[in-house]
Amino acid sequence: MTLESAYRQYGYVPTDAPGDAERLAIIDLDAVEHNVRRIKEIIGDRDLIAVIKADAYGHGAVDVSRSALAAGADYLGVVHLKEAHALRQAGIDAPLIAWLHTPRTNFEQALADGIQLGVSSRWELEKIALAHRARGQEQPVPVHLKVDTGLGRNGVTLQELPALAGYARELEKAGLISVYGLFSHLAVADEPQRPETADQSEAFDRALAIVQAAGLEPRLRHLANTPATLTAPEKENPGSLLRDAVRVGLGLYGLSPLDGHSPEDLGLKPVMHLQTFINAVKEVPAGQGVSYGLNYITDQPTTLALIPVGYADGVPRVATGGPVRIYPAGQAARTYREVGRIAMDQMVVDLGAPGLADPAAGYLGAPAVLFGTGQNPAVTEWAQAAGTINYEIVTRISPRIQRVSIGGSWRTAPQK
Repeated sequence: MTLESAYRQYGYVPTDAPGDAERLAIIDLDAVEHNVRRIKEIIGDRDLIAVIKADAYGHGAVDVSRSALAAGADYLGVVHLKEAHALRQAGIDAPLIAWLHTPRTNFEQALADGIQLGVSSRWELEKIALAHRARGQEQPVPVHLKVDTGLGRNGVTLQELPALAGYARELEKAGLISVYGLFSHLAVADEPQRPETADQSEAFDRALAIVQAAGLEPRLRHLANTPATLTAPEKENPGSLLRDAVRVGLGLYGLSPLDGHSPEDLGLKPVMHLQTFINAVKEVPAGQGVSYGLNYITDQPTTLALIPVGYADGVPRVATGGPVRIYPAGQAARTYREVGRIAMDQMVVDLGAPGLADPAAGYLGAPAVLFGTGQNPAVTEWAQAAGTINYEIVTRISPRIQRVSIGGSWRTAPQK
């Protein structure tokens, strides 16, 4: 199914046959593959760790993983081991890294699934060693030591790293683990002019020297996230960020992490297109209040259109004024602003003129696109309306919204 045919089937382009999906997010897997190829173009022969945590930022982890791998991704990255297990259950056997654990994490299952493990502390290494012994496993468990170079979240501090590296070396000698990687995460790479990113890169060099002094030789060193990857070519020494591999999340989904730069500026294609259909249109007089709190009052006779999505669908309640592009039958599409407070299941658009409630006007049942490509609103516009970031908007779209994946070269690839 092509993007255009999907749009026509599901109502993105005005049609008399909108299909049976009342609310849907079209996921363009061809765009995922384009974005992977774009990132590989930037990083050259380095490895790409495609971050598909949080159900691939709300896009659907299984299909996105298949497309990322088909386009050349070398590893998949998740946060929770349950996310990794779900991918294994779906038949995805590519190298997988998971890096955020709790004392309740099932490390034995992780070993059974062949997951590479990010490690930030001694207790994690102890749990992994116990799981290895419990399984009687012959092969050591590949681990990636995570160091906190300035972000202040998980990761061992430079002060504690010598002790952790020494313990890791003991477990490595015992055949229980293999320190395959060393990694960290950047705090302000989305603000390329700030000096802290260079400071973190230098701290990462110190961390590497510490683990090497302990007798460890990590083969995969990864530091750059999406903004660092996209801006590295502008640096005097791109390799100081790109290292052996990069971990890219947001860029896979065709979204920009950089203020003032659209996805198109960066050579990326947005992947998610969110839409529904107008389910009610009514005439109201001047002075009509709209939604809870009556924060919006019509200043003239007009027509209100009801858009049947709300905060239970993942649209932020605070995003008053978010854009909605409407495709009335037989008329040119136009972008309107949501008015009044967004409710759990619905929001309202003021069409700006009376006389549009008649079905012949083409608004009842018309496709209403919150964000997408081309002339449709961008995800960033909803993020701005909500006072948040584009990452949050796509990630929070709820399961009530039907995902429809289209494209994907793996669907038509010859079976091995």
